[in-house]
Amino acid sequence: MLAIEVGGLRKSYAGVEAVRDLSFVVEEGEVVAVLGPNGAGKTTTVEILEGYRDRDGGDVKVLGFDPAHGGAEYRARIGIVLQGGGFDPFLTVREMLTMYGGYYPAPRAVDEVVELVGLTEKAESRVRTLSGGQQRRLDLGLGLIGDPQLLFLDEPTTGFDPSARRHAWDLVRRMCVLGKTVLLTTHYMEEAQALADRVVVIAAGEKVAEGTPESIGGRATADVVIRFVLPASARVSDLPVAASEEGGRVAVVRTSTPTPVLHELTAWVLGRNEELVGLTVERPSLEDVYLELTGDDRTNDA
Repeated sequence: MLAIEVGGLRKSYAGVEAVRDLSFVVEEGEVVAVLGPNGAGKTTTVEILEGYRDRDGGDVKVLGFDPAHGGAEYRARIGIVLQGGGFDPFLTVREMLTMYGGYYPAPRAVDEVVELVGLTEKAESRVRTLSGGQQRRLDLGLGLIGDPQLLFLDEPTTGFDPSARRHAWDLVRRMCVLGKTVLLTTHYMEEAQALADRVVVIAAGEKVAEGTPESIGGRATADVVIRFVLPASARVSDLPVAASEEGGRVAVVRTSTPTPVLHELTAWVLGRNEELVGLTVERPSLEDVYLELTGDDRTNDA
């Protein structure tokens, strides 16, 4: 079944189209990452799905509801983690979660959520004493306390150190094991690569690509780039395969058939009793593909 259905979504501000004819779906139990530069329309799209912003046109269904008219029943089934939450600085972590849990018909246990987000040792600490990363963990906790069927994560690990980011990723994976659906926006390509079943890339309000992190933008079939430092006594013309040379005597080979090419190169270098120093074999990264798809958009986020 589909958790989210978006068809022909449109939204304008003062005559400027922030979202134009956007369509995509999210299946139940999926993690889908929405990627795009500032001004692409990510935030506008997610706010429409959450029910916090009206659309100008198009069809939207989330968990079977039109979010513009879902009301309390709809909001009880979703969780939202914004880029920055509003906290009462004088409440403790436990008190904040207890208060938010009271807004839902069947919340998760407070102690369970405290443990899930890694704040057990800070449960009785006042919010004003928490570090920025700890406050982001509390943001996650507030999004989870209602035991949502669908979780919206807007830049969920901004401000996290690497350890806290990995902890948050583990938490998202655990939500998936429990059958939750997750829609996230992120600027961290490694986050999308680690978490998302599918990626939707938008630019200037339009969808420019959609697919798995491994296949989007032709990654799965793109040429492999092989790099290594030329042996001291060799020139690039001595290589058994076509190659170019970068600075520092680095040979670069681009090929759609890396296995036989690597076989030829290793046989050649072994015959010379030398090594392929600094050997790397890479396809275009998700970040490479993302930058190619979206270009350089430096406007403010919409």
